[in-house]
Amino acid sequence: MSATQKFSIASIPADGVGKEVVSAGRRVLDALAENSGGKFAFEWTEFPWGCGYFEKTGRMMDPAGLEILKDFDAIYFGAVGWENVPDHVSLWGLRLNITQNFDQWANIRPVKFLPGIQSPLRKADHTELDWIVVRENSEGEYAGLGGRNLSGRGPGNEVALQTALFTEKGCERIMRFAFDLARTRTVKKVSSVTKSNAQQYGMVLWDETFQRVALDYPDVATESVLVDAMSAKFILHPEDLSVVVASNLNADILSDLGSALAGSLGLAASANLNPERRFPSMFEPVHGSAPDIAGKGISNPIGAIASAALMLDHFGLHAEARQVEAAIEQTTAAGYLTRDVGGDANTDEVTEAIIAALARSLAAV
Repeated sequence: MSATQKFSIASIPADGVGKEVVSAGRRVLDALAENSGGKFAFEWTEFPWGCGYFEKTGRMMDPAGLEILKDFDAIYFGAVGWENVPDHVSLWGLRLNITQNFDQWANIRPVKFLPGIQSPLRKADHTELDWIVVRENSEGEYAGLGGRNLSGRGPGNEVALQTALFTEKGCERIMRFAFDLARTRTVKKVSSVTKSNAQQYGMVLWDETFQRVALDYPDVATESVLVDAMSAKFILHPEDLSVVVASNLNADILSDLGSALAGSLGLAASANLNPERRFPSMFEPVHGSAPDIAGKGISNPIGAIASAALMLDHFGLHAEARQVEAAIEQTTAAGYLTRDVGGDANTDEVTEAIIAALARSLAAV
């Protein structure tokens, strides 16, 4: 019998419902490992960082946090943000601190329509829809460049600059990532999102890089679409989409739109990848900390559990990732739904239903 493959995971539930959904995801992964026959195991280390930690220490994470995290195989993240800390402080102090310093430059957000969940998109009732948003995750509009000045002029006279950064290297590597991903899909197509008609420098470089990279992938269909037109396309012609590649801000907005069209942000998974594996990658649900429902046990755990499936893919456990995704589909089809998607099940009930579906599929193997 071969030795058990062990994966070390840093768990950062952070704030609000992040604690509840990370706990749910860990339960699913632990159940999977327990039924693996010793094939693999997960070693968890949980960190208390977030807005509660900020209230005690004045920091969102340990000053040595990045050094502590760098040797883990992956990071499993919940959600960040609470009323006691300004949003830009909490986000840059924890989540973006990790993604930028660990060069997690590729963010993927699958848009999946699950059985039993009603989409506001009528086309989803009779058309198979499935696409992935690939987000440039290290620069663009979220590069953190700029500043505020001239407050001494008095009220109403301060000036702020927020500068977007586009590098040819950054554009090219995310586009090649998108093209390589498209080659693995049934529909081999990459749609580039731009706004080069108005943003005549960074987005023109983006367009030119896309055109150049596309020449190396003659087997993959392409299109370049303005971001406002792409927003409409998500609603009117989503069946035309397979892989959508976009800058940091544009992909952030479009992926949330896709998640809403699938039924709820609570369903949406994401992966922040360092494809070279120089640093650990981070997996997290798309939704926020949801202070209005935090602690009530009614948050939707599916986004976090689907993010755990993406982490399994990252570990090379592809069959297991598909089993988790299938268990999610069986659960929603059976009517185990939280309130955000029209049901009355709580977090634990949905989680247990997924674990039970997973156990049935593993027993049948």
